[in-house]
Amino acid sequence: MHAIADTQQLLSDGVITQDQKREIEARARETMVSLAINAVLCFGIIAATAGLIFWLADALYVAVFGALALAGGLVILARSSETYRMFGNAAALIGAGMLIGGAAVELLSAYEDQAHWVLLLLGAFVAGGAFFAWKRMQTARFVTGALLLMGVAAHLGGLALLLIAYDTSGVLVALSYLYAAAVMLIAGLITDVRLVTAAAVVPFAQALDTGTFYFHAAYVFYSPEPTLSIVQMAVLVIICLWIARHWPERVARHARVLAVLGFVVGNLCALVGSLFGDYVGETVWGPPRWRETDMEWEEYEALRDAFQATALYISDNVYAVLWAGLLISAFSYAAFRANRGMFNTAMTFAAIHGYTQLFESFGDEPLAYVIGGLAAVPLAWGMWRLNRWITARQSPA
Repeated sequence: MHAIADTQQLLSDGVITQDQKREIEARARETMVSLAINAVLCFGIIAATAGLIFWLADALYVAVFGALALAGGLVILARSSETYRMFGNAAALIGAGMLIGGAAVELLSAYEDQAHWVLLLLGAFVAGGAFFAWKRMQTARFVTGALLLMGVAAHLGGLALLLIAYDTSGVLVALSYLYAAAVMLIAGLITDVRLVTAAAVVPFAQALDTGTFYFHAAYVFYSPEPTLSIVQMAVLVIICLWIARHWPERVARHARVLAVLGFVVGNLCALVGSLFGDYVGETVWGPPRWRETDMEWEEYEALRDAFQATALYISDNVYAVLWAGLLISAFSYAAFRANRGMFNTAMTFAAIHGYTQLFESFGDEPLAYVIGGLAAVPLAWGMWRLNRWITARQSPA
């Protein structure tokens, strides 16, 4: 388990020795430095690959340069010492990226009608071959793992183009998003790249059309089904927390990251519900969107009103109260379980919720602050007593 502790205070209290303090601090520093190095390396590889593809702007030149870079990188990996292995990894991945990325660009520009199927199958082939090599080549796992991720990206890109080409909608789109999430999750676990595992929450959320987009100077989050999305994310979080407690650490660390991301998305959906309320299931089993029909607006409005008259409706005020209770429960649970990621997330959204409701509901209601403030005091006392009881039970007799 990863924990945050004051090593100087632990030393002063006699819990650890000076040598143990230095070892803990050295390991923490090494983890941060490794993360920074890998971030810079990956940025350089991606930027150089994309830049070379569009700078050369010719399929033959891109293929030749990519093949030479890949071959050169593999030679460095096979013959050089550990000191220069990073250059071999970078050259091999830039070359492989140029071959795969260049092929994708050429397909999209010259063979648009066939590009989706080719990318779908080519990506699966590359990912499968890279996985086979990853299992056998222990010294080149950085390269083979990255190739696997490139293949997955091409495969899922082909799937997205296929959905667009055939104007797919409804259940097939939702299933495709769930498939993409599963593929990304498996790829993240195989390569042990938690960023890929975390990114799997994006297509998973999109299965219910929850997502985000950028508009000039603003990032927009949307969730047409906040209640169902919250249930969806709650199931994900519960499963991930169970895995984190019962599975080996290699899998558990991915589960913890995915649990936090699921918790973040769930809270964003709760924010939407606390602002607009929710007619549960309106976009799933309710009437289709107006632009997808041939109805006049008045006819569509009557159909929508008929559905809303019989649907389960959760008002924005009810949402706000329920969300506040769930946030209190969440950060209490996270504190007792020492789950720093979930604790920080819950506290952040508690601040967002309080700030939002300050303007939405309580700006001219001072009595609401009195009631809320007085209720928080015994709540804090109860949490303090519960923590003392748990600590006493965990202490050795």
